[in-house]
Amino acid sequence: MSLTRRDFARTSAIAGAGVALAGSVGALATAPNALASYDTEGAEEASADARHGVGYGPLVPDPKGILALPAGFTYRIITYSGRTKLESGDFTPSNHDGTATFDGPRGTTLLVNNHELKGPRANWKYPVPLAEGLVYDPAAAGGCTVVEIRPDGRVAEWVGIAGTSTNCAGGSTPWGTWLTCEENSDRAGVNGMTKDHGYVFEVDPSDRRANRNPKPLKFFGRYDHEAVVIDPKRGHAYLTEDDDEPNGLFYRWTPPKGFTYGPGEFRELADDAGVLQAPKCYDSGGRFVDDLSRATKTGTVYGVDWVDVPDRDARTTPVRKQFSDGEVTRARKLEGMWWGDGGAYVVSSYAREESPVQHDGQVWFYDPRRRTLTLKVLLGVNPDPSKDGAFDGPDNITVSPYGGIVLAEDGEGVSHLFGATESGRTYPIARNDLNVGTEEEPEYSEFAGVTFSPDGKTLYANIQDPGILLAITGPWKRQRNENAGSLVTGGAV
Repeated sequence: MSLTRRDFARTSAIAGAGVALAGSVGALATAPNALASYDTEGAEEASADARHGVGYGPLVPDPKGILALPAGFTYRIITYSGRTKLESGDFTPSNHDGTATFDGPRGTTLLVNNHELKGPRANWKYPVPLAEGLVYDPAAAGGCTVVEIRPDGRVAEWVGIAGTSTNCAGGSTPWGTWLTCEENSDRAGVNGMTKDHGYVFEVDPSDRRANRNPKPLKFFGRYDHEAVVIDPKRGHAYLTEDDDEPNGLFYRWTPPKGFTYGPGEFRELADDAGVLQAPKCYDSGGRFVDDLSRATKTGTVYGVDWVDVPDRDARTTPVRKQFSDGEVTRARKLEGMWWGDGGAYVVSSYAREESPVQHDGQVWFYDPRRRTLTLKVLLGVNPDPSKDGAFDGPDNITVSPYGGIVLAEDGEGVSHLFGATESGRTYPIARNDLNVGTEEEPEYSEFAGVTFSPDGKTLYANIQDPGILLAITGPWKRQRNENAGSLVTGGAV
């Protein structure tokens, strides 16, 4: 059913669901006739946040050269590619990416950790081992490992799935499994692959037998997947695509009538089960929005209609290219997602010349009840990413049990974990101090896989290169919901 312009104006008004967030730097321009558009023009990084009770204070350099944290916080290395080992005796694979945590048996915490390894296994020193019965394509290097952290601190790690490609992000399910996404859609015969790629797979961290004979969930479509979340109330799945020329899409999958969710139930569905759709957005004036970068003020609200994907398996044409101009709304670098506050938080990492308007990061909130997308975070283009201070290139995201959201940077130069409070202030949580470049040309890998433990006491995050899973603990506190000052004017969105 189409959402009419009148319906949109009535249901959106000025109230939006979820936390109200603003960017850490100035907005870029004015969105045409956007609802609830609160201007952030001229806003600067809030250098006095600590004085206002926001965040945890300045970051203290790490004498070990790995992770800078605020005073009072500590970290522990859980896995380290090429150093720690799996139960099989193989080294921990490299290129850690998306991660989720789960309550395990006997007081353990389970994590599923993606390994974003693209192309043939020979290209990588530490690919995901080809564990018997858990291999999709023996030519592919990627996959997932399951990490078990026991109450006494001991760690075990084993393969959850192998033989997949470029496992980037994904998402946890309400029934306690992990959906791992391939951000690569090579066909069999391309780059040495023996099977088609570009799919989503389900991994059960609690039941090793359930992971045998991996099956691609083709009903979610074949494209460069990034992340996925499940609406626990309505049953929809939402997925992001990280691609360009043209820019990628945000997708919604509607399950077939009568489908019941649960462990292993996806395996029983046909390849064409349900309906896969892409968004068509418009502003409060009823005008079509071609790209999400058009929104240049936090609080911008777009109505969303959903358009059927003609050929979800992309047999002849990539999914995003099956739509003509004017049919769908696109965005550059659609990355991490997280379900919270009754909807989906969706990240667009940046936009450059390929997009109508440039930025260094957006976070949107999709409200399924109102069928609206609201811009919650907007980061202007960082003029000098090599300098510590401003944030850019958000990627993986989680909703914090202490209020607001936490984001992992995948930008240029210095790399951070940073938070954004409910009132809009951003603050640093960690900085990657591990230089994988040279002294003359330093290079710092992206953060990924940011997620809290089930009890909220530990923040887990990955440094992708060389591949380190970290556990961060400290004096976490509820972030004060203060007025965001010049970052947001007017009422709450």
